[in-house]
Amino acid sequence: MIRSMTGFGEAAVDTPAGRLRAEIRTVNHRYFSTNLRLARGLERFEPQVREWLRALLPRGHIHYALSLERDGLPADGSGLLVDEVRARQYASALQRLKELLQLQGEVDLAMLTRFSDLLVWEEDADRDVQADVVRAVTEDAASATIRMRVDEGRRLAADLEQRLASIDQRLVEIEKRAPARLLVERDRMRRVVAELLQGLPLDEERIAREIALIAERWDVSEEIVRLRSHIDLFRETVRGDGGEPIGKRLGFLVQEMNREGNTIGSKANDAPIEHLVISIKEEIERLREQVENVE
Repeated sequence: MIRSMTGFGEAAVDTPAGRLRAEIRTVNHRYFSTNLRLARGLERFEPQVREWLRALLPRGHIHYALSLERDGLPADGSGLLVDEVRARQYASALQRLKELLQLQGEVDLAMLTRFSDLLVWEEDADRDVQADVVRAVTEDAASATIRMRVDEGRRLAADLEQRLASIDQRLVEIEKRAPARLLVERDRMRRVVAELLQGLPLDEERIAREIALIAERWDVSEEIVRLRSHIDLFRETVRGDGGEPIGKRLGFLVQEMNREGNTIGSKANDAPIEHLVISIKEEIERLREQVENVE
């Protein structure tokens, strides 16, 4: 079963340093791409997190956030630092703003504490967070994301099958229509030749040879066979075990299906068939759009 590249998952675990929470959001992308945001002091796990994610979510753009929620501050303030340089910059900037706009009020502690980045945890405060815990919560969040991508994949597969069935039906109609257009062309040719000969007998053998040549040029049976072969392989790929990403393979098949559709259209020489080909190409375009979100 195919998997979508759109998904969301989260997981949390309690640690001595606080509650560790991982959150993952994924969207479609041609390759594996990540945007990692780890809490201060946990940045050291970034290379490992990227590899853990690559193993579980090999395709798509991944937004990953790892946060550490502490229940409260230590009574002695250990592990908590004041960013004095930034605090002075904030105070100076606010004072200048007050003077520039002639505002009332004072720049005081209550105002400065509204800036959350003035109080920071030193890295050693997170020393109790171990790599195996980070990996476990990351993999749990990834598993939740995968479950959502699988559910979305089922809906994608149903829509893809609907598109394929529509193409199949139009190919049947083209096969039914194809011989009729040769009869129409034969009758048109006989009529034109008769007008030119002005009552002289027709060369039926010559007309038959010309119709045979036209039939060869207009024959779309090979293209229909190849298009059906691509459809069968597409279905087989979608119904696979989901053990590996298949989005790129499906994208290639869609390209080949579009190529055969174009060739059928160029050989149509018949308005009803051309209309059917337009419908086929519309369905192939919808397939292409959906396949872009398949892992």
